[in-house]
Amino acid sequence: MSKVRTIDTHTHILTQETAALLRKAAPKVPVTITPDDAESAALDVGGVLYRPFPTGGFDIARRLRDMDAAGVDVQVLSATPQTYLYNQDAALTVVTAAIQNDQMAKHIAAHPTRFMGIATLPMQAPERAADELRRAMSKLGLRGAMIGSHVYEKNLDDPSFAPLWATAEELGAFMFIHPVNVAGADRLKSYYLGNLIGNPLDTTIAAACLYFGGVMDRHPKLKIMLAHGGGFTPYQAARWEHGWKVRPEPKKNVPAQPKNIAGRYLYDTILHSAKTLEMMIALVGSDHVLLGSDYPYDMAMLDCVAHVRSLKISDVDKATILGGRAEALLSGKPA
Repeated sequence: MSKVRTIDTHTHILTQETAALLRKAAPKVPVTITPDDAESAALDVGGVLYRPFPTGGFDIARRLRDMDAAGVDVQVLSATPQTYLYNQDAALTVVTAAIQNDQMAKHIAAHPTRFMGIATLPMQAPERAADELRRAMSKLGLRGAMIGSHVYEKNLDDPSFAPLWATAEELGAFMFIHPVNVAGADRLKSYYLGNLIGNPLDTTIAAACLYFGGVMDRHPKLKIMLAHGGGFTPYQAARWEHGWKVRPEPKKNVPAQPKNIAGRYLYDTILHSAKTLEMMIALVGSDHVLLGSDYPYDMAMLDCVAHVRSLKISDVDKATILGGRAEALLSGKPA
């Protein structure tokens, strides 16, 4: 297959320098990274401990070595979900989001051929989130934003988010939905189910709300990617379409019969199964699937490039997924 620049669209970063800046701005929600050994650290955000936080998450030299080993030419950097800080006062999160986005731009400036970036936003203040998205793209050169699957009591179709969706469509922003504070957490405490089931579940709820809330119809040029292979979305979207036929509730904001809900979204490749990924590509098309690793977390697919190259699909489709489609989507132009 022809050479294509491989672009990993799903990665997270939080350096020690960024953590120090966040501690200064938000001393009541201190962010600390304490190395445990050469491979990982403990990440503490306001007393909530996350472990392991692999070294590549905060050490850029290690990150670059890992990228080289995996055959990743470019990473799209995004914030860690632990530092979204949606549960804090909006005025504070406006500041902490800007700090993280400024730092993202700094990393990109230092390694312009290896990194792109997408912003984090103060989602509990949607108009401020829209302003920060505009600043991040127009002033910092970021390509869009990674946002949580909900903001506590509000799903992403809540009318308050209208300014953000309008701005994202206007700017041609690449919007990445990532699960956070997952539904059903009280029943998912055992067996790491909060991640294994909770993460894909919450992404699915976000996708369904965006569609049935009418957001996707009102903003047909929105570019929205769903984390971890879209949760359950690609495989249950036909059920949603059937539900529209037989029930009045899904029709509230969607007047026309949905015909291809799954095809309205983009998906990363993080499914941990070649057969499942091949099935998703067959369902939605290679132009809706982008390379992703979830670097550096423990549920990551660090072999994402080799995984895609091993698939039983055409070389053209492989090139599209490995980076060809991402190049266009991250251009900042409308879809």
